[in-house]
Amino acid sequence: MDLFWIFCGGDPQLFYQFVNIPFAFLFCCLARQGHLSIINRYIYLTLGGFILAIVTMGPYSFLLFFSAVLLLLLIHCLHPIHIHQWTLGLQMCWQTCWHLYIQYQLYWLQETPDSRLLLAISALMLMTQRVSSLSLDLQEGKLSSTFPNRSQDQPVLIPFLSYSLAFPALLGGPLYSFKTFVESVKKISVTPPLASYLGNLTSKILQVVLLVWIKYPLKELLKSVIFRVNSTSVCQDILWIWILSLLLKMNYYAHWKISECVNSAAGIGLHGYGHSGKTSWDGLSDGSPWVTEASSRPSVFARQWNRTTAEWLRRMVFKRSNRFPLFMTFGFSAWWHGLHPGQILGFLIWACTVLGDYKLHHFLHPKLTSLWRKWLYVCLNWAFTQLTISCVVICVELQSLASVKLLLSSYISVFPLLSILMIFIL
Repeated sequence: MDLFWIFCGGDPQLFYQFVNIPFAFLFCCLARQGHLSIINRYIYLTLGGFILAIVTMGPYSFLLFFSAVLLLLLIHCLHPIHIHQWTLGLQMCWQTCWHLYIQYQLYWLQETPDSRLLLAISALMLMTQRVSSLSLDLQEGKLSSTFPNRSQDQPVLIPFLSYSLAFPALLGGPLYSFKTFVESVKKISVTPPLASYLGNLTSKILQVVLLVWIKYPLKELLKSVIFRVNSTSVCQDILWIWILSLLLKMNYYAHWKISECVNSAAGIGLHGYGHSGKTSWDGLSDGSPWVTEASSRPSVFARQWNRTTAEWLRRMVFKRSNRFPLFMTFGFSAWWHGLHPGQILGFLIWACTVLGDYKLHHFLHPKLTSLWRKWLYVCLNWAFTQLTISCVVICVELQSLASVKLLLSSYISVFPLLSILMIFIL
């Protein structure tokens, strides 16, 4: 365990997800061998989430239990047509109260919040995704085929409770619908051959190890005397900020990939079969780090970054907003993340960058008549995407006004300003 803790760099969320894998593997094995009935599978997943929350979050685990009980009460008492507004509204208010409490500790009391509270807030944000997605499915009538007889509350409420507290998705994504969850639990006993299952799991674990390992040379590079923040050299200054943002992004990629591992170990990650007949386990994924980093446009990067969350935001806000859907979506994302000063600025920059990218692409695309022009556009736009997203990551991840000052004192702040100028010039 000590070796795992050192390997995870003292990151409790990453460490607990590694510990989760054997229990998810045991669940899948028991279900595959027929030792768990459908109802017992739900109980295993729910009890595992209950124990995991108490062990990792201590007294703050009641944040999640309160949300889970509130969801059951709303499902039992409200008509499906009204449930989404109440669920999303109450859940966001509950989550915001705790985000404001963290800000009160940070900026007023000048205290470092308890790590267990931070872990509980992170899990609460993920629960907000699940319960709001579920409530919208109920409102839109997408679950009528899943539960044709809604008069029997007992068998219906148990899957709902399991969906909100299941341990594979408690500490990390990806987000999947309630219907996908129910179908996965039912079909675990008929999953593909063991070789495919173990091969996929091993591959994802190796990817996590690689992502964690990449962080160490990046850290050493930032500590070296070669790079200094606020250097008089423009290239050094920009390169230092870009490497710092890359290090922060590696943290996210490692978390997303280990979460995929836990879900795959539990047998929930099967997407189906490809054209060649091979099994596909990439249906429940927050995106590939390699594909995301290769994005040559800020708008494409936004869709690839934390993919299931991007789809959730698009469904919850973008498609339901009549005015300024792009800014409403990024504004809601800032609210969901906690409304720290750096987060508000970061998501505002991101919204302007995406809007500027749309205008620039619409303006330049008809002029890309030759192959060399297309390649030049792709290369320059990739570099521009990397540098503007670096500003967003620094602001959002560091959260405080210090990140804003760091951004404004760096030459890299020129690139978000260019995106804002594109909005007005083009």
